[in-house]
Amino acid sequence: MRIEILCTGDEILTGKTINTNYSHIARRLVEVDLGVTWGTVVGDDRDALRAAFREAAARADVVIVNGGLGPTVDDLSQEMAAEAAGVPLVLHAPWLARMEAFYASRNRPMPPNNRKQAMLPQGAEFIDNPIGTACGFAVTIGGARFYFTPGVPREMHRMLDEQIIPRLLAMEGRAGVTRLKRFHSFGIGESRADQMLSGLEAMAPEGAVKLGFQAHYPQLETKLAARAADAAALEAILAPLEAEVRQRLGNFIIAEDEQSLEGAVIAALDVGTLAVTETLTGGGIAARLVQVPGAETRFRQGLVLPPMAADGATALAQAARLRAESGASHALAVLAAVDKGGGRIAIGLVDGGGEVVREALLVGDRERVRLGAAEMGLDVLRRWLQGLPVDEAVDFERRG
Repeated sequence: MRIEILCTGDEILTGKTINTNYSHIARRLVEVDLGVTWGTVVGDDRDALRAAFREAAARADVVIVNGGLGPTVDDLSQEMAAEAAGVPLVLHAPWLARMEAFYASRNRPMPPNNRKQAMLPQGAEFIDNPIGTACGFAVTIGGARFYFTPGVPREMHRMLDEQIIPRLLAMEGRAGVTRLKRFHSFGIGESRADQMLSGLEAMAPEGAVKLGFQAHYPQLETKLAARAADAAALEAILAPLEAEVRQRLGNFIIAEDEQSLEGAVIAALDVGTLAVTETLTGGGIAARLVQVPGAETRFRQGLVLPPMAADGATALAQAARLRAESGASHALAVLAAVDKGGGRIAIGLVDGGGEVVREALLVGDRERVRLGAAEMGLDVLRRWLQGLPVDEAVDFERRG
């Protein structure tokens, strides 16, 4: 199957917005062995879109179009899809009713221009969007099947996984269900994780599971892309593999799926409270924590201090002082100083039950030290709260 991804939008074409949607769609297709043959970016222009649709229809079997489904005048995907397919736009009354109910539930009138989002090419296959106002749809143009998806990433992600990929697999005679299981880790690189998980794919039926990695320093994402005939079969395949990954990667796993390290910390605090002192990281730890739902009841105070000695004694003293001043049950001090070829990190943690110090020499430039210090500080706190050892060596530090 020849698949093309066609992303629309002036902001994408001009580089003002990084095209992360393309990379996500392409990765997910590859993970289920569908692959991508072409990738195209086109601006919000009728002539350019018309030409792009026609060219894609002439060379591809499937085209996934991302963007252009909004309510504004520069959202042109429905209009140009109808023109390319040679059919008029018609009102999809059920979707209009859904949008009106969406706004009514928020005690707001629906803006008149949102009606445009319920206008679909005549005969198009409706594709639901349970978390937004831009529905998807599929239409045949020339010899290709076009699938139109919203530009909002979380809406597109869900539509792709739940509706479009199953349709594509069915087109290839591979009907069934798919799931992407993700493990987030800190402290191990791709090559080490690959060694630690050697032979994992062979534990599943041939072709049922694909193991993959995506590094985005300082974290590593380990992915299991699985496919089976139905949900029960999928669970039977994935459950033992998930357990094996947890056993092999052990304490380096900081979160799974949509969870985050900072979310794990807030959850592990339970009824406790936290205050944080940071140097070099510029409040990066506090900024991550406050984004977690419920953090307002757990996070007591955050301080950004000027550079100081990045040693264990200083970090511990700063943590103890902060705990006394803030009244928090837990206080974390993360001190970092950049040196030639890397940086020195000192982490001090104090709570009612004791104290802990973690020192490290991180490898890399200033930015890697800054990111690594914030990650290590949060990870030390996670490990302490979960009763895990805090001094396991990570791949990004020098020892000895």
